[in-house]
Amino acid sequence: MLLLVSEVVTNACLHAGGPRELVLRHTPERLRVEVSDYSPEPPRRRLPGDRALPGGHGLIVLERLARSWGSTPSGDGRPGKTVWLEVPARGPQPPADRRPPGS
Repeated sequence: MLLLVSEVVTNACLHAGGPRELVLRHTPERLRVEVSDYSPEPPRRRLPGDRALPGGHGLIVLERLARSWGSTPSGDGRPGKTVWLEVPARGPQPPADRRPPGS
C-alpha cells in the first residue's frame, strides 16, 4: 500500500505541480486513496526506458498492484484532477500454517 501511495504522490509532484490533497476512504471491502493535484491532464503511461533506471514505471505498478485506479477531473470548480486507486481492505493473508493462533 505504501508503494502505491508513494507512486501517486510522486507523480503529482513530478508531473502536476504537487499534490493538493490526499484523502483515504474505506469500507469493509476496500481502501480508496485519492490524490488531488493542480493539473487537468490525466495520467498517461510512459514507455519505460532501461528497466534498471527510474522513470516510467509508476502506472505499471498501479496497474499490477491496485484492484482498480483512474482519474477524474476536479468537480469543485478548481483546476486539476484526482487520481485514485483502490485495494482490498484486508491485505493478503499469511498461509494458514503461519497465522497466529486464533486468527
